Amino acid sequence: MKLLLPGSVELAVSPPPGVTVEVYAVDEPVPDSSADADAIVVWGNPAGQLRDTARRLTKVRWVQTLAAGPDAVLAAGFAPGVVITSGAGLHDLTVAEHTLALTLAAARRLNLLVRAQVGRRWAQELGGLQPVRDPSSFRTLREAHVVIWGFGGIAATLAPHLKALGATVTGVARSAGERHGFEVVTEEAFPALLPRADVLISILPATEATRHALDARVLSLLPAHAWVINVGRGATLDESALLDALRAGRIGGAALDVFETEPLPVGSPLWDEPNVIITPHAAGGRPVGAAGLVMDNVRAFLAGRPLKNVV
Repeated sequence: MKLLLPGSVELAVSPPPGVTVEVYAVDEPVPDSSADADAIVVWGNPAGQLRDTARRLTKVRWVQTLAAGPDAVLAAGFAPGVVITSGAGLHDLTVAEHTLALTLAAARRLNLLVRAQVGRRWAQELGGLQPVRDPSSFRTLREAHVVIWGFGGIAATLAPHLKALGATVTGVARSAGERHGFEVVTEEAFPALLPRADVLISILPATEATRHALDARVLSLLPAHAWVINVGRGATLDESALLDALRAGRIGGAALDVFETEPLPVGSPLWDEPNVIITPHAAGGRPVGAAGLVMDNVRAFLAGRPLKNVV
């Protein structure tokens, strides 16, 4: 078995006997000498390189992406019989940490404080004496209601931190019930949650069903002080509807780590909105435990057993 590993991340693997490992550059075509590979791991591969790989590596039977969402690999055009496995679970810790940081930044208005600092202005309105609780403004996680749309591994890691800071957390997923000690409802019950949400966190994957799922209708159901945080995929948010809601004062603000076009174009009006926090798809980027997942799947592949995270 020949396994190709990306040079974009250090993977300290110990392949079992019979497995040949070759490292390739993700920003260049896979060398002809490696085109007979049985499996390839991808991480940070440009779309064009992935399409070229799918076209030329005709013997590939398994593609392991280290990304939590497999959309880029699915779009590359690998043959129907190729098994695709995702990096679900590898980004739970890092994305949860970044999401918590965005939520706290929104509550503490760090976006406005940074603007004031750049302008050498003492933002007295954000300092000094402040109300313990202002129901017309999201300023604290204490007694806040946080709704997480897409309650998977990342949400399960994030929710206890939100709870520890005093928030009530409700998840939204395909099936209802209790997960990791938190109430989870289906999308049928989702609209009823929104009018009493202080924060809506979206961790949705990019699929045909989720394209612009966070649209004008969803935003209209939120209270005017609520913040929207998106750390899933940019395609799930209707950015025009978000801008309309922000400018009309129908929501409090948005903290966005992902965008429909990345990098976010210089001409995007999102840059100029004072109540928008922008980070450059920085929540993930560090697949924790990737080598272990790859080796577990290599052993399963060799033994003919089901692989982990099959898409």
